[in-house]
Amino acid sequence: MNKGQKDIKKTHINERPITDWLPITMKEVEKRGWEELDVVLISGDAYVDHPAFGPAVIGRILENAGYRIAIIPQPNWRDDLRDFKKFGKPRLFFGVTSGCMDSMVNHYTAAKRRRSTDAYTPGGEAGFRPDYAASVYTKILKQLYPDVPVLVGGIEASLRRVTHYDYWQDKLFPSVLESSGADMLVYGMGEQSLREILKLAEKGVPFSSMRTIPQTAFMVGEDEKMPRNKNWKDVEINGHEDCLKDKVKYAANFKVVEQESNKAQARRILQKTGKRTLVINPPYPPMEEAVIDHSFDLPYTRLPHPKYKKRGAIPAYEMIKFSINMHRGCFGGCSFCTISAHQGKFIASRSKESIMKEVDAVTKMPDFKGYISDLGGPSANMYKMKGKVQEICDRCVAPSCIHPVVCHNLDTSHKPLTEIYKEAAAHPSVKKAFVGSGIRYDLLVKGHNKVGDDDDMEEYMDNLIQNHISGRLKVAPEHTSDNTLKIMRKPSFKHFHDFKKRYDRINKKYGKDQPLIPYFISGHPGCEEEDMANLACETKDMGFQLEQVQGFTPTPMTVATVIYYAGVHPYTLQPTYTAKSEKDKKNQHLFFFWYKSENRRRIADKLNNMNRPDMLKKLLGKPQPEKSAKADHRKKQYRKNKSKKRR
Repeated sequence: MNKGQKDIKKTHINERPITDWLPITMKEVEKRGWEELDVVLISGDAYVDHPAFGPAVIGRILENAGYRIAIIPQPNWRDDLRDFKKFGKPRLFFGVTSGCMDSMVNHYTAAKRRRSTDAYTPGGEAGFRPDYAASVYTKILKQLYPDVPVLVGGIEASLRRVTHYDYWQDKLFPSVLESSGADMLVYGMGEQSLREILKLAEKGVPFSSMRTIPQTAFMVGEDEKMPRNKNWKDVEINGHEDCLKDKVKYAANFKVVEQESNKAQARRILQKTGKRTLVINPPYPPMEEAVIDHSFDLPYTRLPHPKYKKRGAIPAYEMIKFSINMHRGCFGGCSFCTISAHQGKFIASRSKESIMKEVDAVTKMPDFKGYISDLGGPSANMYKMKGKVQEICDRCVAPSCIHPVVCHNLDTSHKPLTEIYKEAAAHPSVKKAFVGSGIRYDLLVKGHNKVGDDDDMEEYMDNLIQNHISGRLKVAPEHTSDNTLKIMRKPSFKHFHDFKKRYDRINKKYGKDQPLIPYFISGHPGCEEEDMANLACETKDMGFQLEQVQGFTPTPMTVATVIYYAGVHPYTLQPTYTAKSEKDKKNQHLFFFWYKSENRRRIADKLNNMNRPDMLKKLLGKPQPEKSAKADHRKKQYRKNKSKKRR
């Protein structure tokens, strides 16, 4: 047995003291010799001590700052609430998060069907968190401990920080601060806000006086004085009650919220909600390298808490346990995506040293076999990319840096990323370091990325294809219709053709068979049935039988969701078509699966109704006799009824 194998054995979960994890039981608190806790975190996820899981990051930051911290993961909200009571009152505050996903997205499909699994629970078992978890947990804490402040954060709180559309109840909700009763909300990646909150709380400053911390939100009563900050300007958006009466006013709000959330010098947002006013302070600037490194360099075990051992694997953890996240943020600004609303559009990148330190930590994990599953981020290939001249970025209000064109001020060099790939692959304990995150292919096509260097693109793709693809590469063109892609804030599909030509050429150069796996969405605002028929025809011509497809799901804080609810685009306030009925959604989704025999008749009927014999021939190979699906249904129903009468 070599030295590396001995090191691995030492880190086995069964041989680690329980104090290597943050405490989740009273016994674990007592083992640390603590008589009182400073902060208690409530999470909708199982506790995984890994930098990809928000509660672990927040917990480790609190611990590193010298605070006594415990986590209550997935508390039972339906019994006598003993989970919420087990630690008693913390000295400073409770922190609440629904977990790594919005609880409603976690629970329901695009068709509003309840999911049977939960990737953030041991064994993938569903039912361990409530709907609207952030609000439910907070209300319980306020009922049990009315005098203890509650700080709410995480993606659910972040995306629901202002009046938002809830797809599952098909109505507008006010800020989660209003519906939950929380004292303060931290939106986005909350490390910087948290440190300031801790500093003030330690000095005895009440939450009601913490009014000028960036990247926080709170409610101000009608009799309270509005806090002032001489460096911030204010912008007032349409009140919650006005939004309830007028969908266009709700839509108009979104443009302000999105732009202010992604500006270098943002305004403070005010919104009347009942008799109170919601205040959303401007965000912090993007994290500097040393700050983001600090979050990732904390002493994570990188393992689930031992209590879950007998309950089965946690699927979300199994997916990422050998992966490395190299940056935060995404400047794509896609209309259906929540990343920029939560993490922002500016890229915050880790240092090469921090990344390689984590690579080394991964190689020492108990069941590591030599394969890094992902060197990536929200988008795999945005590492170290930023504005060349910061003053230009400071004036910018565009929600995307690469749509409709790549900004002339954006440095899109892939060289720092290529260097990371090479260094990770050269680690003595790494056999292969793969890129599992989706590639932003439009940054690798000269036709779209006119500011990029073609030799740099070629070098990156050459290295990627030769050394870092685990059989298949994920990309997300999302659609083929230029009209739909424009609303999506995605490039024309012609650029995907160009990308595929280069990809195929380099694969051939190395004698590799590594198919592209493109992701597509049906039912997106701006998409009609004929657009989906075109998508099916064009992707079939390219040799694809689509696998990674989904129906559009409206989630809070996206352009597409605003269009879905309001019927207008928030930037133009012009009417925009969206498939809303289940029938229309299913009719669009059907075209993804043209190759299934059970769908041929319905697709043929639709193409005949569109008067598109050209598509019919292209998609199904030969003309199909015109026959109504309704007639088929009536015929089957007639036979069924006749059979019943005979019996």
